[in-house]
Amino acid sequence: MEDEEEIERIKAKKLREMEERMKTSRDKDSSEGVIDHPLTITDSSFIDTVRKYPLVVVDCWAPWCAPCRMVSPVIDELARELAGKVVFAKLNVDENPRVATEYAIMAIPTMFIFKNGEPVDVIQGALPKQLLEARVKKWI
Repeated sequence: MEDEEEIERIKAKKLREMEERMKTSRDKDSSEGVIDHPLTITDSSFIDTVRKYPLVVVDCWAPWCAPCRMVSPVIDELARELAGKVVFAKLNVDENPRVATEYAIMAIPTMFIFKNGEPVDVIQGALPKQLLEARVKKWI
């Protein structure tokens, strides 16, 4: 019984240490300009985000959309793999109707690729990772 309690205390301590290292690492990466995870953007932060970074992929999605949920882990992977070259962002179209209307988003998932603040490509539908990666990499 005592051994089990000690193991649980050690596991809890290690988990807290791991979480702190991950938080510190993510904060450090963001402050250095390397973003390895999709940013969550809104109607109000959309323009600033696409202008701030040289290459941005904006994933327009909604929580009820099954294809959007299928693409989400691919976006997460690409954000890690292309960190420092491409910034990925997620825009919930249900919560941010202004951007959805302005860009005439009629189907989701829709991904916009912005280079130097200007839209250069639009991807509609849930593409496999290889195809999505190829479309993004042509703009690097």
